[in-house]
Amino acid sequence: MERVDVKVSFSCNNRCRFCVQGDKRERFKDRSTAEAKKLLREARRRADAIVFTGGEPSVRPDFLELVAEARKLGYRLIQLQTNGQMLAYRAFARGCREAGVTEVSPALHGHVPALHDFLTGRPGSFGFTLRGIENARAEGLPVVTNTVVTKPNRRHLAAIARLLADRGVSQMQFAFVHPVGTAALNFASIVPRMELMRDELFRAFDVAGAAGIRSMSEAVPLCILRGREAYAAEWIIPDAAVFDAEGTIDDYRAFRLGEGKAKGPPCRRCLLDPVCEGPWREYPERFGWSEFHARRDASAREVLARAGRTSRRGA
Repeated sequence: MERVDVKVSFSCNNRCRFCVQGDKRERFKDRSTAEAKKLLREARRRADAIVFTGGEPSVRPDFLELVAEARKLGYRLIQLQTNGQMLAYRAFARGCREAGVTEVSPALHGHVPALHDFLTGRPGSFGFTLRGIENARAEGLPVVTNTVVTKPNRRHLAAIARLLADRGVSQMQFAFVHPVGTAALNFASIVPRMELMRDELFRAFDVAGAAGIRSMSEAVPLCILRGREAYAAEWIIPDAAVFDAEGTIDDYRAFRLGEGKAKGPPCRRCLLDPVCEGPWREYPERFGWSEFHARRDASAREVLARAGRTSRRGA
């Protein structure tokens, strides 16, 4: 196992319209400090890289104490997955660095306040998140951003990329919304058609590339990424265990492939089937498979050759 994702809290200072955690903040109490530290010790037996996630882990009063505990336990990489708002306080950003955070992953979902704040459900969150990115960079922390691709922002991905490039982020990811939790409740207003967001996604890749910044997509099948297959995050997503409120997912890749994503009729005829994960299963359940086309072209053969014919679904 390369990494552990530890959900230390489902409390959050946002109410995102696409949150995959749904009502967990109401159903599960935050772990106590002692419980969280015990979980860190258990997780350390599996990996030496950890992601603090939730919910929003940074709103815990003991968050920096937990980071210091992770460093004491010998985690070599300690990432904070966050909405970035607590990082807007320079003292907190500095505290993260001093306690042992090695990388932050803030989320920006719009290029202007109205769009980002609409999606997060919190007025003012856009300004806080941008200031958080700036403070993290000022503290020397690598900034790896995530943007959830939704129906409201799918026309503005390039503008978001330009904004992030101007802020000097280290890497940016555009993750297609996973239609579970709150996103499932808001499916009609939140989930875009992939064929309608593809060109804008490619423009975002180009903006990042022109700035010398690595970019990628997540949960976008390789047939949709035709010509940009190398941008799929699935090539590099590390094997991970996820410590959730309802139990531990020992192998998140196996879970993702077995329960999270789906394959359909076009996939069975596609040369890239062995190395493509497919879409989140909720997407074709609602929209069908008409957007997905079997790849049997020469470029597909080249992609498969570069992948070394290693199956992402098996070994």
